[in-house]
Amino acid sequence: QVQLVESGGGLVQAGGSLRLSCAAFGSIFRINAMGWYRQAPGKQRDLVAAITSGGSTNYADSVKGRFTISRDNAKNTVYLQMNSLKPEDAAVYYCNGRRFNGDYWGQWGQGTQVTVSS
Repeated sequence: QVQLVESGGGLVQAGGSLRLSCAAFGSIFRINAMGWYRQAPGKQRDLVAAITSGGSTNYADSVKGRFTISRDNAKNTVYLQMNSLKPEDAAVYYCNGRRFNGDYWGQWGQGTQVTVSS
């Protein structure tokens, strides 16, 4: 499977901002959609934001208006700009792609930890 490396997480106070990066060691051009997911302690992994090959975006209701997903095909990189962070945003954030048949594109890696203090 394709390797995906997340970075950019850290400790931030509520109301602050972070930009996460996802470097894919494979071309994202052929992938139907790339997405960011997060998993908080004791909870399942949920989709936060997604962007299709055509540029359409979708966000979880909890992050609409605060997070922005983008991509750079030339760099095979997907970004997640996170503004107005809340304590409930704290989680490990992962990236991955989805094929047209629904299969995940790459392996689930270590993710990047986002911690938000109140």
